[in-house]
Amino acid sequence: MDVPAYLADGFEEALIGIGRQFNQDLAIYDYDKCVDILMTRDGMDHDEALEWMEYCVLGAYVGPGTPVFLEKDENNG
Repeated sequence: MDVPAYLADGFEEALIGIGRQFNQDLAIYDYDKCVDILMTRDGMDHDEALEWMEYCVLGAYVGPGTPVFLEKDENNG
């Protein structure tokens, strides 16, 4: 079954690559860049942008091709 890697509309600048899970491609986004986009584009403050990311973006499961949002580990490079 070929399921497309779904893209997160409006977060093109935060796309960092495509990951593979078994035979599934998944779009991978930089979580912090997405927050920055919400703050800049939509005029949200930091807390509003975090809440929006958690509820409206991470909470939006659209099936096996749902994007991944990577939070970088600042302690490991």
